[in-house]
Amino acid sequence: MSLYDKRGVSAQKEEVHAATRNLDQGLFPNAFCKIYPDYLGGDDKWVNVMHADGAGTKSILAYLYWKETGDISVWKGIAQDAIVMNLDDLLCVGIYDDIIFNSTIDRNKRLIPGDVLEQVIQGSQELFDRLKTFAVNIHYLGGETADVGDVVRTVAVNGTMACRWPKDKIISNEKISAGDVIVGLASYGQSTYETVYNSGIGSNGLTSARHDALSKFYAEHYTESFDNSLSPEVVYIGKNKLTDPVPGTQHPSINIGQLILSPTRTYAPVMKELLQNHFDKIHGLIHCSGGGQTKCMKYLPAPFKVIKDNLFEAPEIFNILQKNSGSSNKEMYEVFNMGCRLEIYCKPADADIMIAAAKKFNIDAQVIGRVEAAEKKSLHIMLKEETLVY
Repeated sequence: MSLYDKRGVSAQKEEVHAATRNLDQGLFPNAFCKIYPDYLGGDDKWVNVMHADGAGTKSILAYLYWKETGDISVWKGIAQDAIVMNLDDLLCVGIYDDIIFNSTIDRNKRLIPGDVLEQVIQGSQELFDRLKTFAVNIHYLGGETADVGDVVRTVAVNGTMACRWPKDKIISNEKISAGDVIVGLASYGQSTYETVYNSGIGSNGLTSARHDALSKFYAEHYTESFDNSLSPEVVYIGKNKLTDPVPGTQHPSINIGQLILSPTRTYAPVMKELLQNHFDKIHGLIHCSGGGQTKCMKYLPAPFKVIKDNLFEAPEIFNILQKNSGSSNKEMYEVFNMGCRLEIYCKPADADIMIAAAKKFNIDAQVIGRVEAAEKKSLHIMLKEETLVY
């Protein structure tokens, strides 16, 4: 059993998928989000999409960092995490504008004061204002804040996005075919619309990241930050405190906490440009969120063999986590994005267009793999030292 399983979480969400298997899968079953007829407008040329997600357990890291350093602004990053985990999923079905957002914040009022809520709400509006400069318009329609200390140990920051969109401008992943290449967009670095270096961790696998990187100090001093029924062998098993400098980093001013709490990058400015100008060249889009580099397996329209043989070299945050946890490469690539969080499937001749659009915003991009015909679905990740097969 993996450390992830021992901590009561699942990279593949098998039980969730089993519980929802009988629900309507929408108009395009292979699309990254569920897409439904236009119930709001009644026009068969339009569709409705509603999507819910959040920052997950990353909010616990923000809580620890705030308590240890007093830096309350860290909560603005959690607001961005919750928004981007919705927005970038919508990007993967072709939606990039005129979106409405509603936030849901559940807190333990005894531990999370109003000042924290203010930072989350302000951080949300600041991100929307920044995206508006790229003509990505998201309308903030308020939300629900509930004091549920009996249910939530600290705070859960989530949100819902909805949109009405032209049906003929949906990316359904049905065009993915043998012979396509996969253009990967890096999750790390510093894009033109980010003010600091981004570690690339995003908002998935943070339960593992927290416990793998941080020391028993946090188990002893912040019992509210974890499930107390877990075995001590999986609780805060790392060597670091959040304020520790990052060993051997190229970014000496960044500490471990800032590295793990890097706000999830949105690819909205890049994808707006590509979807507006090169929609027909995009065969499929995958957001490497829950499930990491194996996420694509769920959305393939046929039993293809996907080969990823040119992934980015994993950035330092993932090396730190793996050294602390002793996790295998197979587990790491199944839990984390490992430096590549968005995949564009297209013809080989169109790859340079996708790469150039990303690099315009100082986001590294390259062809990371390809799609081949096969009798059953499989994924082959080729690393220098081994090949991982899923």
